[in-house]
Amino acid sequence: MSLPTLLSQHIVRRPQRIALLQHIAEQGSITRAAKSAGLSYKAAWDAIDELNNLAQKPLVERSVGGKGGGGAKLSSEGERVLRLYQKLQTLQAQVLEAAEDASDLDLLGRLMLRTSARNQLHGTVRSIEGQGRNDLIRLELAGGLILDAQITHDSTLRLELEPGTEVVALIKAGWLDLLAIEAPVIPGHNDLAGVIEEILDAEDGPSEVRIGLPNGQTLCALAEPLNLRTRGLDVGKAVRVRFAASYVLLGTPL
Repeated sequence: MSLPTLLSQHIVRRPQRIALLQHIAEQGSITRAAKSAGLSYKAAWDAIDELNNLAQKPLVERSVGGKGGGGAKLSSEGERVLRLYQKLQTLQAQVLEAAEDASDLDLLGRLMLRTSARNQLHGTVRSIEGQGRNDLIRLELAGGLILDAQITHDSTLRLELEPGTEVVALIKAGWLDLLAIEAPVIPGHNDLAGVIEEILDAEDGPSEVRIGLPNGQTLCALAEPLNLRTRGLDVGKAVRVRFAASYVLLGTPL
C-alpha cells in the first residue's frame, strides 16, 4: 500500500483531519489549529499521530507545552502532502460533479475501511515464516523499526502478502503492556522502546498514554494509573511497549 493510496483513503474518510495540515501551517499551534479545524485539542493530537504513523516520514513536527498548548509545524514532507491535498480538493470537486447519483458516493464510502484500533502503523512485509497453520509476518516500519504479526496462513493468502507488500498494522490500545525500560525482552513478543510523551488521565478508568517511538511514529496505550506509578512510568520516561505478535492485525487495500 503506497503513501498516496493510504492518504487518499484517509482524505475520503476524514477530510477534516487531513485538512488539519492546512490549519497547522497557518496557525503554528496545535490549540489554535484544532479550533480552526473544528476539532477538540485531543482529537487534533489523535489526527497528528494517525497522519504521522501512516506516512513514511512524520508530516507534523511538534513540541509539548509551548505557547497556546504546544507548538507545531509541518515538516517538508508535510508541506508536500498538503500540496497534494490541495490538488485532490480540486479533483474531488470534479468527481462530485461527475457522480450520476448520490448513492454512488454512499457506495464508495461503505467500501472504505474504518477501524476502532487506535494504533495504525504503515509498514512493508519483510519476510513470511510458516508456523503450522499460522504465519509470522515480519514488518519493517518507518526508520527500519521491526514489528511481528502472527496471522493464519489463509489470511496471508487472502491478503496476497509477500515480501515488499505494503500494509497497515492495527493494534488496539488496550493490548499494549507498558514496562520499565530495563524489563527483559521476551522472545516471541514485540518489544518496542519509546518515550512517554503524554499521559491523559480519565475520571473513571485507565489513563491514555502516548509513546513516541524512535522512528517518529506514536503508539497509544491504556494503563491503570497505579500500574504506571508502581513501574515508575511518567512523562519523559523511557518505556518498553510489549505485545504479542498475535495482537497485530494487518490490512491491505481492496
